[in-house]
Amino acid sequence: MNRRHFIAAAVLAGCVGVSGAQTPAGGRKPATLLVVGDSLSAEYGLPRGTGWVALLEKRLAADKLPVTVVNASISGDTTSGGRSRLPALLAQHQPAVVIIELGGNDALRGLPLNMTKANLNAMTEAAQQAGARVLLVGMQVPPNYGADYGRRFAGLFESVAKAHKAALVPFLLKGVSDGKDPLKLFQPDRIHPTAQAQPLMLDNVWPALRKLLP
Repeated sequence: MNRRHFIAAAVLAGCVGVSGAQTPAGGRKPATLLVVGDSLSAEYGLPRGTGWVALLEKRLAADKLPVTVVNASISGDTTSGGRSRLPALLAQHQPAVVIIELGGNDALRGLPLNMTKANLNAMTEAAQQAGARVLLVGMQVPPNYGADYGRRFAGLFESVAKAHKAALVPFLLKGVSDGKDPLKLFQPDRIHPTAQAQPLMLDNVWPALRKLLP
């Protein structure tokens, strides 16, 4: 995988969306799913409603799962930004499940790996202490970062997930950045996935996420 295949957001579009689910006939309140991410989850450069989080909302509705999705992905966010925002989001939305899709911008900015790991640990702990199940979504860096750095960066997500017994998606862009012709799945900036890539991204997330849903 080379640099043009690295899809961690350098320029992110702010997005906080809430999709309401209908209350089931039995009167049970829909569970809340909170997504805390960067441009990969914020529909950067995409028509509204075509990002993987929006597609997730549609899949939940089609499967008649009583889940309300809150997309709290923000422009330029790092794990530090997510960590600072998370307590208020947990208090406001009281989610049953939290998806943490952050870390790519940490690598782009050359932030220390131990800082990224500490932030992911803190976010996972905070969400679990608030009663939520956590799904960590991993990212990878291109070879020019060095084999050792790339291995340690990718390993952060697995390490945090294992330490807290959280669910894990090892690589959000599997099948997108490492496909036969990945440029077809990128916008002209060669950084952000196209609308055609979003179903693949959702398919990477769905198996682990489905196990956490009511």
